[in-house]
Amino acid sequence: MAHAVKELFPKAKLAIGPAIEDGFYYDFDIDRPFTPEDLTAIEKKMKAIIKKNDPFVRRVMRRSDAIELFRKLGEEYKVELLNEIADDEVSLYEEGGFVDLCRGPHIETTGQVRAFKLLTIAGAYWRGDEKNKMLRRIYGTSFPKEEKLKEYLDFLEEVKKRDHRKLGKDLDLFSTGDEIGAGLIVWHPNGALIRRTIEDFWLQEHYKAGYKLLYSPHIAKLNLWKTSGHLDFYSENMYSPMEIEGVDYEIKPMNCPFHIHVYKSSLRSYKNLPVRYAELGTVYRYERSGVLHGLLRVRGFTQDDAHIFCREDQIEEEILSVLDFTLFILKTFGFLQYDVYLSTQPEKYVGTTGNWERSTNALKRALEMKGLSYEVDPGEGVFYGPKIDIKVKDSLNRQWQCSTIQVDFNNPERFDMQFRGSDGKEHRPIMIHRALMGSLERFFGILIEHYAGAFPVWLAPVQVIILTIAERHSEYVRSLSAQFLAAGIRTEVDIENEKIGYKIRNATILKIPYLVITGDKEMTENRVTVRKRSGENIGPFTPEEFIAIVKEKTEEKSREL
Repeated sequence: MAHAVKELFPKAKLAIGPAIEDGFYYDFDIDRPFTPEDLTAIEKKMKAIIKKNDPFVRRVMRRSDAIELFRKLGEEYKVELLNEIADDEVSLYEEGGFVDLCRGPHIETTGQVRAFKLLTIAGAYWRGDEKNKMLRRIYGTSFPKEEKLKEYLDFLEEVKKRDHRKLGKDLDLFSTGDEIGAGLIVWHPNGALIRRTIEDFWLQEHYKAGYKLLYSPHIAKLNLWKTSGHLDFYSENMYSPMEIEGVDYEIKPMNCPFHIHVYKSSLRSYKNLPVRYAELGTVYRYERSGVLHGLLRVRGFTQDDAHIFCREDQIEEEILSVLDFTLFILKTFGFLQYDVYLSTQPEKYVGTTGNWERSTNALKRALEMKGLSYEVDPGEGVFYGPKIDIKVKDSLNRQWQCSTIQVDFNNPERFDMQFRGSDGKEHRPIMIHRALMGSLERFFGILIEHYAGAFPVWLAPVQVIILTIAERHSEYVRSLSAQFLAAGIRTEVDIENEKIGYKIRNATILKIPYLVITGDKEMTENRVTVRKRSGENIGPFTPEEFIAIVKEKTEEKSREL
């Protein structure tokens, strides 16, 4: 692809072009954005290069010679990369007169490339730094066979249909905009209703599991984040401090220091442990504009956060309990498949090696006791401790990071937390950080795409819509609506003077689970005819029978209508 771009746009400069999980991309410095017409021309040129069947030839040369070569070619980005390579020798690959810096290996000839497609165009800052120049990125993919490429392109079409940003607008769930601020979400009534349903379920289950609810402020003194270690290890994701009456404050990136504050507000005994605090706490983190993405990557979000303070001998039991709780929550929302990762000590960390080993082993034993298969993710723990990450798979088999369980010996030390032991002496508690859904914004975005906006009835913002066939049915529809609403069913009516086919299409587009069609027969017999959003007709029912069906599906949190 880079060869084709250079032939069509000789002044373009080459930056970075790696293979990625689902294909490849290449960044170019060019004086204007690429267009869809450019992609067509580039693909045509690529096919011509493939047809020549030129061999890929590997050349190993001294780094200084490679720098001189690319300097003569005017490829300043390659020169910058070479200047950062420590090796004395580097490898280049050449085909058909085109040369590029690459470790390799490669296929033997260009003719071995089979099915490929250039997919999208994007902007990308050089080295991912917004202070650098904006480059032009082309994404593509390639497969050994045309049928595999077609399968992948069909998959991308399905992904496009499920895009939570599009469905969020179509179903009037949420919005964001420059006038509000990038990465900040406004929940519309439909989205807010789903969110409240999720929150009510979350709260109910946490009370059952022995958690106490907390609320904490959105800012705190800067010194709090110095004590917690966030200022030393997390400052690039925090916003600039603000001064209030001569004292520096920081908008919160985490909830944990506040939960520690509540723990320390009373004397604790070993008999009182574990203490479990939970909060739907809104936090703010500085994400670069280039990575913001709808609900999935935002600057302000609400974590379903909790912290458990326990004795060291209680760690495994608490982790086992959290694992059970996590899998129950994920299953309730329809996520039945997941991958589990054990993330270990990173390069930058706090605490002693002994504490890291003990906490890592505790997580490992809990996973093994639960019979959960897992992969070790080396160096991906947080700075204060190791963690378990659970990544769910959605209906398209895509993986999403949601749940995390982290053991922390560090913050209890930093904040001098204590409990009175059975020996009458002061001891240090262990802190477990955990989130089941991650953030409500991200989890909601995943749910939208998982269900393609067709939420199960317990989550649907409108569970039932009642449609009139003619104007004379309006009074009966209003009485039905009052009956359904009184029973706790989220109901709307459509009594507009439109044809019933038009009303059905509108309600189906809005993915409302049940459409109650009301005409002369239903009004006379005081019954309801029901159409599922799939198009299947059920009934007729008495209003009471239908109410019982909807309430049962809601209470069971059934994924089926």
